[in-house]
Amino acid sequence: MTTGAISPKLLHLAWPLVLGNLLQTAYNLADMFWVGRVGRESVAAVALMFPLSWMFVSTSIGITAATIALVSQHVGAGDERRADRVVAQTVLLTLVVGIALAALGWTFRVDLLSLMGADGQVFTEALAYIEIIFLALPLTFLFFAFRASLQGAGDTKTAMWLVLLSAGVNVVLDPFLILGWGPFPAMGTRGAGWATFVSRGLATAAGIGILLRGGFGVTLYVGDLRPDPRILRKLIDIGYPGTLDGWARSFAAVVMAAFVTPFGDAAIAAYGVGVRLMSVTWSVAGAVGQATATGVGQNLGAETPDRAGRVTWVATGGTMALLGVAAGICLLVPEWLIRVFLDDPATVSEGATFLYVIAPFWAFFGGTMVIQGAFRGAGQTKVAMVLSLLSRWVFRVPVAIVLAFSLTATLPTGHTVETFGIGVEGIWIAFSVGGFLSFLVAVAWFRLGHWQEGVIEDERETVVADATVDESD
Repeated sequence: MTTGAISPKLLHLAWPLVLGNLLQTAYNLADMFWVGRVGRESVAAVALMFPLSWMFVSTSIGITAATIALVSQHVGAGDERRADRVVAQTVLLTLVVGIALAALGWTFRVDLLSLMGADGQVFTEALAYIEIIFLALPLTFLFFAFRASLQGAGDTKTAMWLVLLSAGVNVVLDPFLILGWGPFPAMGTRGAGWATFVSRGLATAAGIGILLRGGFGVTLYVGDLRPDPRILRKLIDIGYPGTLDGWARSFAAVVMAAFVTPFGDAAIAAYGVGVRLMSVTWSVAGAVGQATATGVGQNLGAETPDRAGRVTWVATGGTMALLGVAAGICLLVPEWLIRVFLDDPATVSEGATFLYVIAPFWAFFGGTMVIQGAFRGAGQTKVAMVLSLLSRWVFRVPVAIVLAFSLTATLPTGHTVETFGIGVEGIWIAFSVGGFLSFLVAVAWFRLGHWQEGVIEDERETVVADATVDESD
């Protein structure tokens, strides 16, 4: 990514990531499709659990954002051996954190569901699903670590094959375990959880083999798995804003799901299906954002920041154009798209409204995600975190509260102010408002140019200082 025409290089790097993320989305859509054959309560349960499980998984996103930044900048600087050490410490850190969070989630699973307002059959189905998802959490963490390591080195095709393996196994297993095809008992939502567990396990085993073998840009050496406090500290320093970013996004999704809950099962199911469809656009934008992170990181490592900026703008423009086309297609056949997952008239009607309100703003969601990827590639994960906080907690959640619910507030002057909510449609509008305003902020912030310094200069200084000390000894 440091020489040649930008568009072909970016496309070469991005298309396996786009395909991989679409496969990951197919993985999630398959769960929703087959669970939809069980009933509306099961769909609502999986819809509620998606943001909760992702809130735990998002911890690994922070760590792996740091991995992509460090690996890509070391590769751009020509220091592959140091990139290998970053990979090993990433594997070590994600495994420890994944096990700890899995134990935490399992312990408080009932309290978490109650906090989200799940009850009755939805609670029962959600609990069956989330119990297995927590068991799979360490495998999921390792899976993201392998993908990030390969992406940072610029090998996006191998990362894509890992996703293909995981998604393919999940899609095949879903109907057998959910509906009880063949010799398997019908397990409903629990079957969806077990399909995820098995598919993640196989992909994790393949990832371990790939990194140990080497030859894919980076190599995992067993000796490098000894804790290295300096690299671990760097991963945490760069990664914790990404983790907080993921938590902010995921917790906001939990809150939005909780906002939808009072409007009934049909609204919850429509929200679940609508967000799954929306995740297709996130998959594309997120993949291009990951490619942008690699391109920005390698160019900053090679000390070509102007080219890093051009990579970002090319990626942003292309992504927004593509998502604009996707949104147009959704607006033409919204009812048909919802009916693919659940042929319930109330859900189809509400889901179509969801798409009518939110789809026209998909391009702005995608543009923001690409620019956030550029900040992460530069190691500026705090900026990406702030953009997520603004999008969700400043521009989205407050707007949802005001528009969806009827509220009464007493001002310090003693006057009473009342708002009359328009219902669940107010929540859909809040998504659109947040997406548009956060894009404007992201563009303005990136144009300031404070991201161009990179994050490995201080490591070079540390290496020089250490060598000087050794010579003096």
